[in-house]
Amino acid sequence: MWFRAGAIGLAAVAAVTGCSSNASDVAGPTLAESQGIVMGQAPSGDVRSSFQVVRGTGDITSTVVQFRGLLGDPANGGTPGQQLSGRREINWDGVPAAQTNVNTFPADFFNTNVKAGAIFSTPGTGFRNSDNDFSDLDPTYGVQFEAFSKPKTFMPIGSPEMDVTFRVAGSSTPAAVTGFGIVFSDVDRVGSASIKLFDAKGRSLGQYLAPTRSDETGLSFVGVKFDAAIVARVVITSGQAAIDAGLKDLSDGGNRDLVITDNFLYGEPQAL
Repeated sequence: MWFRAGAIGLAAVAAVTGCSSNASDVAGPTLAESQGIVMGQAPSGDVRSSFQVVRGTGDITSTVVQFRGLLGDPANGGTPGQQLSGRREINWDGVPAAQTNVNTFPADFFNTNVKAGAIFSTPGTGFRNSDNDFSDLDPTYGVQFEAFSKPKTFMPIGSPEMDVTFRVAGSSTPAAVTGFGIVFSDVDRVGSASIKLFDAKGRSLGQYLAPTRSDETGLSFVGVKFDAAIVARVVITSGQAAIDAGLKDLSDGGNRDLVITDNFLYGEPQAL
């Protein structure tokens, strides 16, 4: 059973530009691609769109600012209804205390309480918003993980995987966005954190890997921006196992790479 919920809220790296004939070609990035911009063409179909991939690690502040610029202004926050332009961003920090550090994060909080148009699901058992980098689950997590926009971070429970689908903000109308980006914390292994994008007909728009951490802070970013609003579903993989009490990250004696998430950024949801 899939649990559903919703939400809102480079030491500088050199940018590089390349070309790809298909979005899936960037699923396994070169070193240069993992630390900059890749440009290519989405699969043909009802809509054909060029795309850009932005990746960064280390001090990712400028990378996130860059991706916000690609998605466009204004920042629409929790404004209900379909806006003419701009973007939405989830940073988790406005979640009330009663819904923090518990596994019962409300299913549609950020499309009903906060009108942001993002709906989550997971093959796990729920979602958890944390203000201590999940150190209340295991004390070692407070050392392993770090927030980008302090203090809160987010993860599914019972699985490292979650889906994001989109609605016209505050409504039940299905929607698609021009792009999606995400901040990961503590990516130690290549391929352990990624996003897979799909159009409204379920056709793959590619898998995009987050770069591994480059410093003690341990933040990584990957985002993809298309020229048209064709992204209807995003599958996020955050590590090789679900975080849980007693489960150690590989850098703390475990054998699997544990990863958590922070900010999600996406284009203004457009009705399908």
